[in-house]
Amino acid sequence: MPAYVLSQFIAFLAQALDMLLNLYFWILVISALLTWVNPDPRNPIVRFLYSVTEPVLYAVRRRLPFVQTRSIDLSPIVVILGIMLVQYVVVAPLRRLAFEMQLQTSLPLWVS
Repeated sequence: MPAYVLSQFIAFLAQALDMLLNLYFWILVISALLTWVNPDPRNPIVRFLYSVTEPVLYAVRRRLPFVQTRSIDLSPIVVILGIMLVQYVVVAPLRRLAFEMQLQTSLPLWVS
């Protein structure tokens, strides 16, 4: 029984991490699209989006100065690729581990 609970917790952890990464992906996409239309900086939604994305984008720009050219900022693409990498390297193995643990803990149907 504890192995089943642990497998469920790992599956929950993988799902929660995947949902958070997807949410941040869409926040990042919306924030990048907003730079094209020059929105009102006093709008609370715009301030929220920038306050959530700018620290990460600033860190990428500082560590990788070549991602920002004269008129094009490629730091959102770098962060999106990082999100995809985390989903591939962390989330997928967690899901696989939870699935394999569930297979090991399940009993065959003919055993009562």
